[in-house]
Amino acid sequence: MSADAAFSLQSQPTPVDYSGKVPVEHLDYDYIEKCKDVKYLEKVLRVLRSGEEGIYPHLIKFCESHLEKLDPRSQALRKDMPVATAASLSEDEWNQIADGLKRWQEETKKTETSLKHQSVFDDLVKENVPAVRGSNCFVPLSQKTVPKERKKPSKCALPRDYQEWDKFDVEKECEKIDGDMDKNDPPAIVNSGHPIIKTKVDASLLSQQEKLVLANREKDKGNEAFRANDYEEAVAYYSRSLSIIPTVAAYNNRAQAEINLKHWHNAMRDCQRVLELEPGNMKALLRRATVYNHMGNFHMATEDLRIVLKEEPQNAAATQFLSQIEKKMEECQPEQQHKGKKILIQELEEADDNTDSESKAHKIAFPVQPSQPVGGEESSATPAESGDMGNTHKKPYGRGDGGPHAESNNSHYDHRRNRGGSSDKYKVSQDSKEKITNGSSKRGSTASVQGDQSSSGKATPVGGNARETVNLDAPCGALPPPLARLKNEGNLLFKKGQFADALEKYSQAIQGYTDSGIDSPEDLCILYSNRAACYLKDGNSQDCIQDCTKALELQPFSLKPLLRRAMAYESLERYRKAYVDYKTVLQIDISVQAAHDSVNRITRLLIEQDGPEWREKLPEIPMVPLSAQQHRREEPPSAEVLQARAEKAARDAERRAEVCFSALKQEGNDFVKKGQYQDALGKYTECLKLKPEECAIYTNRALCYLKLERFAEAKQDCDAALKLEPTNKKAFYRRAMANKGLKDYLACSSDLQEVLQQDPNVQEAENELEEVTKLLRQSLANASPAKPRKPVPITEVEDDENVTVIPNSENSCRGEDITINLHPTSAYEFGQSLNAARCTGNTVACAQLLASMAPEMLPQFLSTQLDGHTISFIMQALDLHLLEKDPNLVYQHLSHLYTAERFSVALMLLEDERHHMTQLFEHLSAVQSTQFTKNDVQNLANKYI
Repeated sequence: MSADAAFSLQSQPTPVDYSGKVPVEHLDYDYIEKCKDVKYLEKVLRVLRSGEEGIYPHLIKFCESHLEKLDPRSQALRKDMPVATAASLSEDEWNQIADGLKRWQEETKKTETSLKHQSVFDDLVKENVPAVRGSNCFVPLSQKTVPKERKKPSKCALPRDYQEWDKFDVEKECEKIDGDMDKNDPPAIVNSGHPIIKTKVDASLLSQQEKLVLANREKDKGNEAFRANDYEEAVAYYSRSLSIIPTVAAYNNRAQAEINLKHWHNAMRDCQRVLELEPGNMKALLRRATVYNHMGNFHMATEDLRIVLKEEPQNAAATQFLSQIEKKMEECQPEQQHKGKKILIQELEEADDNTDSESKAHKIAFPVQPSQPVGGEESSATPAESGDMGNTHKKPYGRGDGGPHAESNNSHYDHRRNRGGSSDKYKVSQDSKEKITNGSSKRGSTASVQGDQSSSGKATPVGGNARETVNLDAPCGALPPPLARLKNEGNLLFKKGQFADALEKYSQAIQGYTDSGIDSPEDLCILYSNRAACYLKDGNSQDCIQDCTKALELQPFSLKPLLRRAMAYESLERYRKAYVDYKTVLQIDISVQAAHDSVNRITRLLIEQDGPEWREKLPEIPMVPLSAQQHRREEPPSAEVLQARAEKAARDAERRAEVCFSALKQEGNDFVKKGQYQDALGKYTECLKLKPEECAIYTNRALCYLKLERFAEAKQDCDAALKLEPTNKKAFYRRAMANKGLKDYLACSSDLQEVLQQDPNVQEAENELEEVTKLLRQSLANASPAKPRKPVPITEVEDDENVTVIPNSENSCRGEDITINLHPTSAYEFGQSLNAARCTGNTVACAQLLASMAPEMLPQFLSTQLDGHTISFIMQALDLHLLEKDPNLVYQHLSHLYTAERFSVALMLLEDERHHMTQLFEHLSAVQSTQFTKNDVQNLANKYI
């Protein structure tokens, strides 16, 4: 095949077929070099290695190197390593391995022999042998499966004659035979379901090593059942393993099995046990996030997933799961706007209200917008974390919220619960009632409250979170002052999250109420209700139920005791009673969204538990009289609620933007690594829409523009990056490359020098500077003959102090005098005067111009027209005419001249005229002056020479 024909074949677009055979024309250097499809290149490499089309070692190596540039982690680049043998190891290494294997074999045999001597294992294993998985029946081991052989009759049966055969009834004879078989065979035991496997094993007589072996054996049985999708049996075997030795692996495995069975409470309990034994366990956090997701507690699920991603940023499963939950959270926001109004239950308003009972019944809750979470908190915050009185029962199964298993006394729960207090979530005023406003919850408040403050009875909460002073002696209904103080102290302690101390205060108030003999059932009901909230916070659901029941006996159909008792019932999994209380709450106030959610959740649980007839097993739901039903007008949210809502929306938007920004930036970086610069360009542009002040994105996008040879856009991005970060080295270097592409070699050289000034070790910048210097000299040489100087008209102006006529000097090439402006006010006027003197070679005029201007203005006037010839001309004027008159002025001009823009570039292009500069500094160093020394002149000369 000729070269032209090959080129024509390569130029034609060939569709890539991953399943078909690789064409021969694709086995070529040019095609492989241009191919960017990693998957197809791997297939080409496999064909080359197979030798189907011949062996080409150099082409194989070239294909491997190109594939490595595109995807360094490609599986096709992996090379098989030969299996190590005795010949590949030294004699000492091989002997060491052989001895280790022998010792392991001997120890294993000894352990197995010692375990076989113990009869306890056989007893434990034979204690309850289940049926074969998948079978419908099994035969007990105690029964013999083989029927007894029938005794042969003593006499042989006589043969039948033909007449009897005519009368023989075959069906009756078959039934008779079947009946005999049924009588002799043992009855089969029908296995209608899973065998009952004991979940506990008595291993008290075993040693620690025997317990470990037996626990692992039971765990392996559970793993086998799990792989067979028999999750109930897997849970049973994991439970047997845990009853012998509790291990993290067994708890984790049982949690996963419970998740597959949709037993969310049990799975949550197992995850909590794992985190107690091993805090930060990744599997437990992931599985707990799964449980939170199914329970609808998206906020807690995202917290667990963020902990996982903090430890393992590359965890793809956690990243995908987190994005799914965030989508759900975004979708839930608009849906909630159509589900009725949530309520904000002000926990201690009853306790501090001095109005009559009728007004109190209408001040328990006020509705808020659906977008505002219940209690002024984030919607996923659990009651223990929100610091309320247990009424914001949005999701009852959070950590430490009095939900199922919250009463278990474990360290993880206590740690979560103790963080729940918030000192700035409530504000207690000194009005006739103490309003509890809901601000942003700040965890970790450790403020303490002293019961006996100063004699004035005012208590100031400690910790910097309290906004107002609390009057502990404020009156509370009909309670006497000592009991009112105890109640106020309990309220304040509850707000601080110190539930045990608050419970003690409420108990003292209740005891004092009994001893004083006063008759105020309404106040006693409030005390019982508040103490029930403390019990609920501490996970003591039983005492919470008792106090709520007493409160309801004093004040029937009170809303808050009903809510708290319902939550306590639900935490103890008494779903029928909880359902009745929630339905009663809805009769009192149908706008309680927490009750709606709980009724829906419990209804599903009761259907699973009791089947279609679940309603028949419910206790009787009491009828609430019309006088107890609340009909409230919707009140507008307060300013603080609106502010909290806006702050939360801003935080959520910022968090979503941050997540989206990180994902887009990572995608752009990945595209750059793959060489897909156009795709990366789009990702970086989207990033800048989210964060327009991110300097790194501008430099990254400038790199893509450079690769795509869009130099103007690259320069704009570098300029934007330098505005944000004036010393960014990457921005200077990439702007230099953009200027090079635009053939602005002078600007390119200036940027490269800035890079080298920041870091002299940048070899790429040094190489580019050498190349750009050559290009700059070449461009200046080409431009000189093509663009002759335009003559500058000199206009004489009479009677002007700023304009003077200078006679032609002897070294001038022309015979006429020149007129220059000795006091220029702009760079343009200075340039006109300097060019007029320079075009005639009149150094006297240049010296007079320099003598008439301030030295600090020289860099500004020369910034736009500085070149090597101008520097040389100024040096001659200073040396020949100004040095003798005023050496101090010469020193000042030289001290400011080198600070001019582009001075270093112009000095670098100055080659043959450096002797004027050297001569000037030699003459200046010989001058005796009080303003500078010889050492100062030497240091200044280092800037020029």
